[in-house]
Amino acid sequence: MISVIVCTYNRREYLPDCLKHLVKQSAQHEDYEVLIIDNNSTDNTATIAQDLIKDHPDLNAQYFCEMNQGHTYARNRGIKEAKGEILSFIDDDAFVDYNFIKEIQFYFKQHAEVSAIGGKILPVYEGKHPKWMSKYLLTLVSALDMGNSPKKFKGSKFPIGANMAFRADVFEKYGHFNTDLGRRGSGLEGGDEKEVFLRLKKENEEIHYVPKVKVDHIIPEKRLTMEYIKGLGIGVGSSEKRRVTNSGFTETMKKIISETIKVCATFILFFFYFIQGKFAQAKMLVKFRFWVLQGYLK
Repeated sequence: MISVIVCTYNRREYLPDCLKHLVKQSAQHEDYEVLIIDNNSTDNTATIAQDLIKDHPDLNAQYFCEMNQGHTYARNRGIKEAKGEILSFIDDDAFVDYNFIKEIQFYFKQHAEVSAIGGKILPVYEGKHPKWMSKYLLTLVSALDMGNSPKKFKGSKFPIGANMAFRADVFEKYGHFNTDLGRRGSGLEGGDEKEVFLRLKKENEEIHYVPKVKVDHIIPEKRLTMEYIKGLGIGVGSSEKRRVTNSGFTETMKKIISETIKVCATFILFFFYFIQGKFAQAKMLVKFRFWVLQGYLK
């Protein structure tokens, strides 16, 4: 069975559609459960969840309120309550494909060596496509498209939290999400899923990209403002500082080397886009890298 864990916080405008897509699956309802983890929302999230459960008694859905504020607390609550052999995590503004459950089941059955997967995440912009967007900045909108063929996540690549799934025993072996990391309320910190995947990679666990496990991810206009992107960059930097500080000297040195390489790569890409006349894309690459460094160093 698949346990689909939807962690949510004050997303009443998207949560109903997110849940409707989970109701309308090609898989039989007995093949999966839906766990709605409300991270102490102040809107009517509880009512939305309870109405869905009441309107669809044939769906194995449950609602839980996690009072500890923080995305990682909500994710860990989902792990605790889940009964499935596979745990799938999606964002509350992600709408799953019709065959989402079946594709997760199929891939894990066919690949016994795989411990975790990350699916395709397609951005759906509520406003105009931002001129500054490039394939190197898609992670800013939690998008992921590595093509149409399954493959292993190599090197520093890893799945994105809006669409990821694990065998349940992964968390028994390696522990849960680190509650020192991740978003809290409306904050923009992150790094919690990255830290889990780094643990798995350290133990040589197989993590695959599976394009048929796909979701549409809604991107509101407010997530494309300079103020939001700056906050996100600073949040990424501060989360990374916290992660490597807790991991010791070796990880700190690896991070310094990694950031040095990224800075060099950013300037190379800047000139590449600049000579093509793509000034907005060139400028944003430099801005975002600066904000990440600002968050890391402060």
